[in-house]
Amino acid sequence: MRPKAVLFDCDGVLVDSEPPAFDLLCEELAAHGRPMPRAEAEETFIGGTIAGVADKARGMGIGFGTDWVDHFYDTLYARLEEGVPLMPGVVETLDALDAAAIPYAVGSNGTIRKMTITLGAHPAVWERLKDRLHSGQEIGAPKPLPDLYLAAAHALGVAPEDCVVVDDSPSGAKAGIAAGMRTIGFTPHGDGLLAPLGIETVTSFAQLQTRLGL
Repeated sequence: MRPKAVLFDCDGVLVDSEPPAFDLLCEELAAHGRPMPRAEAEETFIGGTIAGVADKARGMGIGFGTDWVDHFYDTLYARLEEGVPLMPGVVETLDALDAAAIPYAVGSNGTIRKMTITLGAHPAVWERLKDRLHSGQEIGAPKPLPDLYLAAAHALGVAPEDCVVVDDSPSGAKAGIAAGMRTIGFTPHGDGLLAPLGIETVTSFAQLQTRLGL
């Protein structure tokens, strides 16, 4: 059951960066006259790019201006630079993958700069991942398109069918499935958003290691 490569999403999987992002989004929604409960905002917008969030919000009649994406990123980066914790068990899982000689990479809809800020705050993890980062929006094909995970697999020299994707969002899981990869949903807070996809899920990195045969 061991894969030949593991491809991780970043936000909500490797780092707990989604709370500050959704806090800011909820602030922005309220400031533009459309307050939204956190749970509704997550269900509505999780897994997309910030540009995609803006487009979707405008389609809902929310008046995000043409410079809103840049404004959002500038504010978000400043908040993330205050520090974002790793998800529990990340280091131990990378240790286990290294011991098993299984390569890994990161595939995120976030920008390389965002991953540099969040992962770069953790030097031991950053040194392993800094040359293995792939951004869906920077290649012009964000999730749920499969291109991002296919590009990550190609960079590692591993066939798609021999890879495992670990993602926490419906769009990311759909990308993994569309890429022909075994896809595991990471659901530390429950699998409500991923349940309709019928994929296997784990709630912790300890469970993930077991599923990967480590």
